[in-house]
Amino acid sequence: MVENAPLKTMVHNGLTIEGYSRAAVQTYWRIPELGLGFDLGAQPWSFMGTEKWFISHGHLDHIAALPVYVARRRMMKMSPPTIYLPEVAVGPVETILKGFTRLDRGRMPVNLVPITPGMEIELSREHVVTTVATTHTVPSMGFVVWQRKNKLKPEYQGLEGHQIRDLRMAGTEVTEEQRDPILAYLGDSSPPGLDDNPVMYEAKILICELTFVAKSHRKEKIHKFGHIHLDDIVERRDRFKNELIIASHLSTRYHDNSVVKTVTKAIPDMLGGRLHLWL
Repeated sequence: MVENAPLKTMVHNGLTIEGYSRAAVQTYWRIPELGLGFDLGAQPWSFMGTEKWFISHGHLDHIAALPVYVARRRMMKMSPPTIYLPEVAVGPVETILKGFTRLDRGRMPVNLVPITPGMEIELSREHVVTTVATTHTVPSMGFVVWQRKNKLKPEYQGLEGHQIRDLRMAGTEVTEEQRDPILAYLGDSSPPGLDDNPVMYEAKILICELTFVAKSHRKEKIHKFGHIHLDDIVERRDRFKNELIIASHLSTRYHDNSVVKTVTKAIPDMLGGRLHLWL
């Protein structure tokens, strides 16, 4: 396998989280069991086979590798991928892809799907993705992956199997869909991206940005640039019900050791061991 980009991996609750994120450098994530990825600031060669991508916003460190990824799949004779991205970004991305087509005389086959907040995108019988608005310096989106199951309605629980069968045969809908948020991806956002979308705090896995940690970087100023400060996490620590919180997108101004020291000083228990720094 070609090792062309940094990559970390973690497994939780049957899902593999792969990726790397550093502010102003590159951000890319993949969940192979779900057959999807988030953002394409770079494209590890091993991500080639994943054909559904959700782009949070149009900043280069989150989208720069999109043309490379599309061209590589065409070169490898793979089917055109599907890229879900904010509606306002579709036109500019189409223009960029046309420019690369003229440069290298190679086609850029891709299905660009415009998305807006409040949409629902079906992945499979078991999984669906919903889109939410986040707060950044450009239009930006967050994503929630839900696991859905059909369960017997409460009023029919306790019935015998043959009774349920008879109801079904008579045309009665005896089950109802139940959903469980299994993964949320915030992308780049200031705190309202979390607060305005409470499901972010409820998903089993939360991939959350934490761009700034130093006291010298005042959170009020950080918020204007559409990012989250360590103080924001501390203030909301009781709201996080997630099983795993991945803190990523750290500023390149910090050395990894200083990040660990600062965060563990502010949150000694690392939110009960649930907070993981993606460094």
